Amino acid sequence: MKKGQVYQGVAGEIRFPNRAIVTTEEGEKCVVANALPGQKIEFKVEKARNGNYEGRLLSIIEKSEIETARDVCPHFGVCGGCLYQSIPYIKQLRIKEHQIRELLDRVDDEYKWEGIKASPREHAYRNKMEFSFGNEEIDGPLTLGLHKRGGFYDIVPVSECNIVDEDFRRILMYVQFYFRTLNIPFYHKLRKDGVLRHLLVRKGLKTGEIMVALVTTSALSVSLDSFVENLRAISFSGQLVSVLHMINDNPADTVRADEIRVLYGRDYIYEELFDLKFKITPFSFFQTNTFGAEVLYETVRRYLGTTKDKVVFDLYSGTGTISQILAPAAKHVIGVEIVEEAVEAARVNTEMNGLPNCEFICNDVLKAIGDMPDKPDLIVLDPPREGIHPKALSKLIEYDVNRIVYISCKPTSLARDLEILMAGGYEIERACAVDMFAGTQNVETVAVLTKGRNPGVRA
Repeated sequence: MKKGQVYQGVAGEIRFPNRAIVTTEEGEKCVVANALPGQKIEFKVEKARNGNYEGRLLSIIEKSEIETARDVCPHFGVCGGCLYQSIPYIKQLRIKEHQIRELLDRVDDEYKWEGIKASPREHAYRNKMEFSFGNEEIDGPLTLGLHKRGGFYDIVPVSECNIVDEDFRRILMYVQFYFRTLNIPFYHKLRKDGVLRHLLVRKGLKTGEIMVALVTTSALSVSLDSFVENLRAISFSGQLVSVLHMINDNPADTVRADEIRVLYGRDYIYEELFDLKFKITPFSFFQTNTFGAEVLYETVRRYLGTTKDKVVFDLYSGTGTISQILAPAAKHVIGVEIVEEAVEAARVNTEMNGLPNCEFICNDVLKAIGDMPDKPDLIVLDPPREGIHPKALSKLIEYDVNRIVYISCKPTSLARDLEILMAGGYEIERACAVDMFAGTQNVETVAVLTKGRNPGVRA
């Protein structure tokens, strides 16, 4: 193969998260993102080094025989949000399970694999969406939606997106219509000018409370009174309790705020997990699949075992969801999180839920664990996608606890960190997957490690 040339081939195995191994008629292999097993595709080679090739998907020539799902989102294939929706859900689960098993089996071949747990909802499961303003084509009308697959600038309207419920879709279409009528321009990422940037929508799937946050630059000069009035007049299945205006003049294409103005109601919503209540602000970390989160956290509780009279460290604790779920049956739970807003939210939620044995420390885990106020009996790890710093892992190993539960949204990072923990004397007892992201290539993995092997010794 040659860089820059276009080829055809058939996609085979998918490596996490979306890297298909495509084989040409000549038997040459190339890694191509976003192709599904069995699809015949056309692709362009963009990287060629030492016999290894990576390509970009150009078109699908023939669908795969496994693409038989009946309730496929009409935006599938154009929108970059979901990769697996054309595949029946049970087969999506098998693909994800195979990917995780392949990664973990390379690390240890003696652990017990407990399978993959399905999301309680296949559709309308998300409690948070970040939509972008832009246009579908150059000089086209204002569009509010999601990024086009493989594109950084083009925005796809997603009025029938099926991973959210009807309230999200009503809000999306109203906001697009309203600002089209006013002819207000979107923020152009290349020119660094314009006004409209993002729309953040959050909904408590158990409480029904809805937050709508409009993100613009400070150049917005019109009153938003009628925007709020019309929004409140919409008939929702839930209840609109928060409308916010967030000012963001930072050139980075991320949802953030230099200033937050409350246009209606309050600056938070409530959501529930198990018998606990959580206050969620615009930037609170909270699992995007409420019902799937209960499956995930119940798995964590089971893997952790008895916590009576135990001190538990919840590292990378976010808004303290796991800490508070564990606290009623534990002696003391200490959460560590670097994001100040998340820690403050965790403290508020802990007080609201009446959990005085739950404590939160705002610090980097690497810095905090060398100076903790207590010694743990059990440790829960739920790091960001990139995993845990090797020096932090070394410090964790020194605690010499009997049981560690590791939750990961990126199994490649998990596999790397597990090797370090195993070299430090731990062994993988059990592991499973929990699908929090039906229709997409993403998945959560949970592994429990126990003291077993001597440090540095691999079976």
